[in-house]
Amino acid sequence: MHIGQVPSEVLLLLSGWVKVSATTSAGRTVLLALRGPGDLVGELSALDEEPRSASIEAIEPVQALAMTHERFRALLRERPDTALTLMRELSARLRDADAKRIQLGTYTTVERVGLCLLELCERFGQEQDGAIEIALPLSQEELASWAGASLESVGRALQQMRGLGWIETRRRAIRVLDPAALRNATG
Repeated sequence: MHIGQVPSEVLLLLSGWVKVSATTSAGRTVLLALRGPGDLVGELSALDEEPRSASIEAIEPVQALAMTHERFRALLRERPDTALTLMRELSARLRDADAKRIQLGTYTTVERVGLCLLELCERFGQEQDGAIEIALPLSQEELASWAGASLESVGRALQQMRGLGWIETRRRAIRVLDPAALRNATG
């Protein structure tokens, strides 16, 4: 799915993960969110009948249930409980977007990267020997765009965190050794 497309369906992700991103006028790709099992993709266009506001790309094999915009809107009319659940989800996303705007304006790169790593731990982490292995393959460039920082700044932040013994990094893998220290550092 690509930004600007006029979509015709909503996807309910059953398995796998996708990244939601947008490209700036300068050509930089910004990671907006990660979506996985149980999440909807394309619901905004179904509600407001506008073109897609972001691009969606699978980062691993995905299975999804697809429904037309018409069927999705009918489902919301037929099942008010489903409509309320969707409203709660959209409200949570709006609150998250507001929190990220605050972080961009007031947090250091180390704090923003730390918050991203903590979110990755909560959503995708697998505990192993007291550490948390982040099982989602993200590049440093994707992490930088998500944190709203340059690749160089994120590299320095990760180096600082490694030096403090908070994390270990490998190609497209991060192991959080001290989640408590990360939480303390992010306020």
